[in-house]
Amino acid sequence: MESFPLWVEDSQMPRTKPPYPAEFRARMIDLARSGRTVRSLAKEFGVTETAIHSWVRQADRDSGRRSDGLTTEERQEL
Repeated sequence: MESFPLWVEDSQMPRTKPPYPAEFRARMIDLARSGRTVRSLAKEFGVTETAIHSWVRQADRDSGRRSDGLTTEERQEL
């Protein structure tokens, strides 16, 4: 039985992107709150709708508009 290394240089696994800058995320949140649809923002800026929804939800938790999860500060503490 031949063993394969866990990491293969020619792997077809997708590479992860680095996180989006905080300024970019804040701009997406502002645009979504101003009435732009998440779908149009996702298409225009090449971001997934899921990511934008997640950023808006987290910003709402951080500002006290939502209480259904941990704030960013609480997450960092854990």
